[in-house]
Amino acid sequence: MSRVGKKPIAVPKGVNISVGGDAIAVKGPRGELKRALPSGVKVKLEGGSLQVARDDDSRENRAKHGLVRALLANMVTGVTTGFERKLEINGVGYKAEVAGQKMTLALGYSHPVNYDLPNQVQAKVDKNVIILTSFDREVLGETAAKIRGFRPPEPYKGKGVKYVEETIRRKVGKTGAG
Repeated sequence: MSRVGKKPIAVPKGVNISVGGDAIAVKGPRGELKRALPSGVKVKLEGGSLQVARDDDSRENRAKHGLVRALLANMVTGVTTGFERKLEINGVGYKAEVAGQKMTLALGYSHPVNYDLPNQVQAKVDKNVIILTSFDREVLGETAAKIRGFRPPEPYKGKGVKYVEETIRRKVGKTGAG
């Protein structure tokens, strides 16, 4: 039995869950998320908790069991408290500005990088830190990865966009002797 898959998911007050055959919808104070359920996995709403069960012990269904439970837990957490991702900009003259759903990044290129944020993601800039918040963890992760991809951190000086908790392995540059 999957250790992750057999844990029940507590459903807080104010969260409405509708399970309809091969799809599930979770609605809460921050938003609404929908997801299709794969075959071989069933979701039951009992009392104040969600329980995920699988049809049989095939390798494929065992893998789906834990995955679906983790995805549903993220959906419930997202519509209640939401998620946050922080990116740090390092480099002389590197900066970010947010105006509504448009982000403008100055990352050392000859032109500014313009990026339209998805509707589910909000951003704010605090000095050299970009704070992204959303109720959809999947979209938030994709957005953060895309912004980091505009100028990934380089190993010699550490310039670029990185996650706040990320550590960059630094390399030693060239020596003058030779």
